[in-house]
Amino acid sequence: MLTIAQIKEHTEALATRLDKRNRDFRPELQAFLSEDGKRRAVQKELDDVLAEANRLAREIGDLFKSGHREQAEPLKARTAELKEREKALSAVLSQQEQILHELLSQIPNAPHEGVAAGKSAEDNVETDRQGDLPALYPGAVPHWDLAKQYGLIDFELGVKVTGAGFPVYRSAGARLQRGLIAYFLDRNTRAGYEEVIPPHFVNEDSAFGTGQLPDKEGQMYTVPLDGLYAIPTAEVPVTNLYRGEIVPAEQLPIRLTAYSPCFRREAGSYGKDVRGLNRLHQFDKVEIVVIEHPSRSYATLEGMVEHVAGLLKELELPYRILRLCGGDMGFTSAMTYDFEVWSAAQERWLEVSSVSNFETFQANRLKLRYREGDAKPELCHTLNGSALALPRIVAALLENHQTPDGIRIPEALVPFVGMNRIER
Repeated sequence: MLTIAQIKEHTEALATRLDKRNRDFRPELQAFLSEDGKRRAVQKELDDVLAEANRLAREIGDLFKSGHREQAEPLKARTAELKEREKALSAVLSQQEQILHELLSQIPNAPHEGVAAGKSAEDNVETDRQGDLPALYPGAVPHWDLAKQYGLIDFELGVKVTGAGFPVYRSAGARLQRGLIAYFLDRNTRAGYEEVIPPHFVNEDSAFGTGQLPDKEGQMYTVPLDGLYAIPTAEVPVTNLYRGEIVPAEQLPIRLTAYSPCFRREAGSYGKDVRGLNRLHQFDKVEIVVIEHPSRSYATLEGMVEHVAGLLKELELPYRILRLCGGDMGFTSAMTYDFEVWSAAQERWLEVSSVSNFETFQANRLKLRYREGDAKPELCHTLNGSALALPRIVAALLENHQTPDGIRIPEALVPFVGMNRIER
């Protein structure tokens, strides 16, 4: 979340950046400043009460030492009054801090100056496009038909076992999933990311730390009895590995990668966008996370974008990169690049990755800081990206590489799946 200093010292500049989200957040910022003024007033009164109580305690001690116990009695009565006042003010201060916390939790991150204003996906800025769109042979079909013809994915069996959006991968389809996960992890670790295997459930503090709560509470599967949430992405547990830490500056950047299943309720999804692998409740994804020094985070963001682009080139998938406008960005992001691959049979672009810089927004929630020498700790910048999400990658691979004789496997992927072609 935004810091108190950001709001107090740069109120209008912050409001101007937030305008890019296609909404005026000045009322929320002013409400926060007003409540913070109340908090400071209570804090000052509490400090005055504590100072007077400490002074009286010293006086009472001196009177007892000098044998003037009777003169200490009125002071002891005043001390009792101050203790009651301290207790009441502490309760008010706690309540006021909770109000401020709730107000801050409802204000999204401020878009970077380089983010375009806009209302929706139509206002996103295309920054790059690579690869020729494939021309399919007559009779080519979408991936959900290919999955059935080749026995790769059983959507109906998933409905039987769990429900819609929980597919069962079989035979070559399962091998393709496993191979893609291994391929992504291999390329990420070769690029300098440390592989970790995180928990697949997180507690409330972790979900709040990366911004899933309260913004995306309705999109997560919950385990109420245990107070846990099934992760929507490995970003959540991986970034939380450093919650509450002060990292020596010389250890930055911290670069991590992790595979995990991801669970999303996707409430309200319907229509052609949910057909086949286009939108699922459970899917596999490999994530990259970076904890970085603020002075380098945007150079790091560009490096992450270049890395994801390299993966798509090796998979021989036509792609485009979009820098999201303010109105289409996530709650926690300061800048986001989306990657979309071309789905030849569906004749549409499918999002397969988001690469984002959150600046200090997550770090403030996580209390994740770095220290240079003996200087005061400062908030880190956090970044993450999908490298990559599997469902739509699989959809595009099946559709774009289908031939009358089978589905071709890209050369870079062959060592990981153990076959160069999927045959009927």
